[in-house]
Amino acid sequence: MNTGRTIFAQIMDFIPKYEFKKCVTKYKGNHRARQFRCWDQFCAMSFAQFTYRENLRDIETCLHAQPSKLYHMSIRGHVTISNLARANEKRDWRIYAELAQILISKAQLRYKDDPDFSIELDELVYALDSTTIDLCLNLFPWAKFRKKKGAIKLRTLLNLRGSIPTFIEITPALVHDIHILDILIVQPGAFYIMDRAYLDFKRLFQINQQGAYFVLRAKENLQFKRLYSQKVDRNTGLRCDQTIRLAKENSCKNYLPKLRRVKFYDVTSQKYLVFLTNNFEIPALVITELDHYRWRIELFFKWIKQHLKVKSFFGTFENAVKTQVWIAISTYILIAIIKMHLKLDYSLYTILQILSISLLEKVPIYQLLTETKQLPMTNEMPNQLNLFDF
Repeated sequence: MNTGRTIFAQIMDFIPKYEFKKCVTKYKGNHRARQFRCWDQFCAMSFAQFTYRENLRDIETCLHAQPSKLYHMSIRGHVTISNLARANEKRDWRIYAELAQILISKAQLRYKDDPDFSIELDELVYALDSTTIDLCLNLFPWAKFRKKKGAIKLRTLLNLRGSIPTFIEITPALVHDIHILDILIVQPGAFYIMDRAYLDFKRLFQINQQGAYFVLRAKENLQFKRLYSQKVDRNTGLRCDQTIRLAKENSCKNYLPKLRRVKFYDVTSQKYLVFLTNNFEIPALVITELDHYRWRIELFFKWIKQHLKVKSFFGTFENAVKTQVWIAISTYILIAIIKMHLKLDYSLYTILQILSISLLEKVPIYQLLTETKQLPMTNEMPNQLNLFDF
């Protein structure tokens, strides 16, 4: 029964408490913590994400405005600016990174049959890309990017079924995108859709050796030898479907097998697009469609930048920044899980907007998000005899 429980507490019910405690214990998050534990920190920072708080003072003021409801929000500790700042600075960010990965695994199970992904492929399909978050170099000296500019990069592997991130790495912006392929755990049989920034034949050969498939844009100066061509229907926009070998000496050393080259004319942009892949089984038109779905990761970056607190930060330390980003990702995943759990037709943006003004309301979350009317409460029992009924 959700009667008498705040919306915020009902949202927190989707967090696996046992798994969260394991993460805290692993990194000793509650060591010497008495008045403000890791759960209090996570709840306060999640509240800030849901309600668009601007700084730590905003969080403290808003929560202290409703002191009688803090207990019903699952917040037991004393939320103050100093407690939050100290926790964000000192407590290991990996606690919340691993919690986010746990939520991601739960969300993937719910979105494995995504009706919005119309390509008929049984294999997993991922998009890999990164986005830059600008920082002030004077305040964030550890995030060096240019001479007078600081930044970090959020490198993300997005499951295109459900737009759920499966892998996230936060690094200084100076680290080149291609290095993410060195630590990426490749799943055999899966498709990895990338842009031309990841065109490194030595690393692509490693993906090929692990039994996975890649699809990415070719560079204009690509040197190759055409072995043979397949027939294509030019009315679909296809211009060629070729089997090639790399012609440049260094490229040949790094990538020995054959490659597939598909050229497509995009009517919308009026541009020719050239794709490279190591998969020779799927139709050429499907390869172009996979690249079209790659833009979902751009929409994901745009969504979290516009609707979550990841462009300005509550602390300047690297640990504080990573903690805030990972809790923001957890917030995104929670909304996605709630959407699928309650079978809602609303967009994630609409759900977030409704929740942002209703966190302290004491109504069932399903009633709030589906506009169903709650049955009136009554103390009368239908089988109770009336003493004065003659």
